[in-house]
Amino acid sequence: MSNTIGRFSQAAWGLLAYNMLVVLWGAFVRATGSGAGCGDRWPLCNGVMLPRAPRIETIVEFTHRATSGLALAGVATLCFWAFRVFPRGHRARTFAALSVVFLFAEALLGAGLVLFQYVEHNASAGRAAYLSAHLVNTQILLAMLTLTAWFGSRPIPRAWGGAPKLVMAALPAALVVAVSGAIAALGDTLFPAASVASGMRQEFSRTAGALLRLRALHPVLAAAGGVILLAAAFRAMRSGRAPAARIGAVLATLVFVQLAAGAVNIALLAPVWMQIVHLLLANLLWVALVVTALESGR
Repeated sequence: MSNTIGRFSQAAWGLLAYNMLVVLWGAFVRATGSGAGCGDRWPLCNGVMLPRAPRIETIVEFTHRATSGLALAGVATLCFWAFRVFPRGHRARTFAALSVVFLFAEALLGAGLVLFQYVEHNASAGRAAYLSAHLVNTQILLAMLTLTAWFGSRPIPRAWGGAPKLVMAALPAALVVAVSGAIAALGDTLFPAASVASGMRQEFSRTAGALLRLRALHPVLAAAGGVILLAAAFRAMRSGRAPAARIGAVLATLVFVQLAAGAVNIALLAPVWMQIVHLLLANLLWVALVVTALESGR
């Protein structure tokens, strides 16, 4: 039984890592303007199941759809496995089922981007709002997979009495920063700047649109959020429990690395590769924060 539980937990962490890669590829689709690579059709790509002689944009978008389909199949299998392995009432069952729900919602939101044509050069407020909802759903999905892996590491339900208030407050703060980051990244894609100075002139111009205004707000929110996350990390490090202290130290390190990456992203004028690195760090930070909440609440 213990071997089965160990394999389940490893599979859950592996699926979490895989879904993070799918999320990064989705960001690559947006950053390269490949969202319309399959036209305005979904789930078919340009009206066919398998595109022939595709353009590079079609390959990028089709790959994202294919990997997303594999993610859905993998998480559904994990959920079935959880119900086979764990007893009724075990939290691994609950969060595995919720992972399927939020991944299904993720697929529908991704389809909406195509069907509503929130791709390529669309700079509407609707696209920004839709991307924000998509980002929040993505973060909740990653949290559900993290919870599945963490609770699924024991055959007997792990006790969790709730994390300290400071740690719990860091969760919505991190979401707000992540949403502002998604909007800022969209602004970088649609309104690239020739230099840092020209980018600032764009953002503070009287004629600047909402996306540019929000792009200027992201560094401020990131700095404020970083303070809250560091406070949560130090709270976990002072909990007196070794696992909570370790993950708190990881969280604090990721905050500093992410803030530095954000500064580099601005200085380099947000090249695609740096946007992907920045998002990877954001997702790792989010998972570390969720685990911090779990370990500091035991």
